[in-house]
Amino acid sequence: MSQPFKEAMFYTPIENKGVVCNLCRHRCKILEGRLGTCGVRYNKGGKLLTLVYEKIIAAHVDPIEKKPLFHVWPGSSSFSVATVGCNFHCDFCQNADISQVKIKASPESEPSPEQIPGEQLSVEQVVEIAEQHHCKSIAYTYTEPTIFYEYAYEAGKLAHRHNILNVFVTNGYLTAEALKEIKPYLDAANVDLKGFNADFYRKKIGAKLEEVLDSLKLMKSLGIWIEVTTLIVPGWNDKEDDLRKVAHFIYAELGEDTPWHISRFFPHYKMMDVEPTPVHIIRKAREIGLETGLRYVYTGNLPGDEGEHTYCYHCNKILIRRYGYTILENHIKEGKCEFCGAVIDGIGLN
Repeated sequence: MSQPFKEAMFYTPIENKGVVCNLCRHRCKILEGRLGTCGVRYNKGGKLLTLVYEKIIAAHVDPIEKKPLFHVWPGSSSFSVATVGCNFHCDFCQNADISQVKIKASPESEPSPEQIPGEQLSVEQVVEIAEQHHCKSIAYTYTEPTIFYEYAYEAGKLAHRHNILNVFVTNGYLTAEALKEIKPYLDAANVDLKGFNADFYRKKIGAKLEEVLDSLKLMKSLGIWIEVTTLIVPGWNDKEDDLRKVAHFIYAELGEDTPWHISRFFPHYKMMDVEPTPVHIIRKAREIGLETGLRYVYTGNLPGDEGEHTYCYHCNKILIRRYGYTILENHIKEGKCEFCGAVIDGIGLN
């Protein structure tokens, strides 16, 4: 049986039973009987409700490398969960079937728990399943963890009591107050930095680049382990100058030890007419990252490419040899390069 909706965190009442949602950087002004831009936060009589608490649309045991997080317990499993909804509306979304679900709501017709796609999975159950499968972490992923924040927050607290890490795969649009609140329980995040072009963010995503950059800098200052992913979309964010700006931002603001994953685009959702990213552009972007001074730059969606491996930044030997999400060799011992002793950055690098 479906549970009643839970009151949301981070909102401010305003006139005429309206509210301002302060969870993400859109800071939606939501009138009575309406939804936020994420489609899953509903104003009922001046009280903001989350429609997706404990209503899970996807749950899988994944290799942590799939997130991708290459520097968090390499080779471990991560129990990965998501609800429907997203606060971004990317034309190239790879999970649009669950992120862009439309829930009907109006002042005359409020949503019911039975309308929300997904299955009940309590906070206690998600931690229990992670333990049963010997997962080192729980990943809040597939759609956008920001919009199921309350679930991630409660599950995260319980997970830590069971010595399980929490990781976000996120667009980086959490407000400062929401990030600071969850920081004690959030160990790592892979953040999508979708380019360095403000027009691209505005036209194809419906968001502001500057807000994502601010969020990344705050995560770094809070001590959350960050890995950055950039999906290169031909004709939109593939210019060398933009890629150099991304690499420089990561180097200057997040540090040379921050891994950068450069991922190949394949036609999807509203961009079926765009060709897959040419392989030479992905490899050129990796070169740019390394030239900028980043220690760990990876190519994504290119199984078998040399850019999948982790190299020692000091002696340049392969430390972790991968094929896709599979680890073939690991030469990191007690957090150090087995060959030259250089300290390798990350969490759980044994």
